[in-house]
Amino acid sequence: MNTTLFDAIKPWQLWLSLFVICAGLLSYALYTELVLYLVPCALCMTQRFFYLLAGLLGLFAAIHRPRHVIAQCYNGLIMLSLGLGAATAGRQVWLQHLPEDQVPACGPSLGYMLETLPIAETFKTLMMGDGNCAEVQWTFLGLSMPTWSLIAFIGLLLLSLLNSLLLAQRARNT
Repeated sequence: MNTTLFDAIKPWQLWLSLFVICAGLLSYALYTELVLYLVPCALCMTQRFFYLLAGLLGLFAAIHRPRHVIAQCYNGLIMLSLGLGAATAGRQVWLQHLPEDQVPACGPSLGYMLETLPIAETFKTLMMGDGNCAEVQWTFLGLSMPTWSLIAFIGLLLLSLLNSLLLAQRARNT
C-alpha cells in the first residue's frame, strides 16, 4: 500500500498540535506579563482570548475525534477564532506603524471597562484598540510582539487549512 503524508497525519494530531502551540504562546504571554512586567493592552488581551478559544477548540476536537461534518465544524470554528485573532494582531501592528500624531488617545483599563460599560461597548473598544496598543514594549529580531503574534496566527491558520484539506480528502475516501 502506498502511503502519503495525508495518510500518515491524523486530524486529531493537528488539533492537539494546535492546542500545544496555543498553550505555549499563552504561557509566554503570561511570562512577559508576570516576569518581565510588560502590561498587556486591550488588543493583546483580545489576542490572548482568541488563542485560548482556538486552543481549547483544538483540544476538544482532539479528544472528541469527530468525523466528517462535525470535524469540519470544529475546524471552521478554530479558523474563525484564528482569523479574528489575526485581524486583531493586524490592527495592532497597523496602530504601531501610525505616525505619532494619528495614534488614538489612551483609553481606560480593561477592568474599568468591564465594570462600567455594557459588554457590546467593551468588545467594540477592545477590537478598536487605543494609544496603549500603539506602544512597542518588546521586540525580537526587529519585530514587535503583535507582529510575531500575527505571524503565529497566520501559521496556525495554515495548519488548520491543512487539516481541512485532510478532512475533505478522508471524507471523499470513505
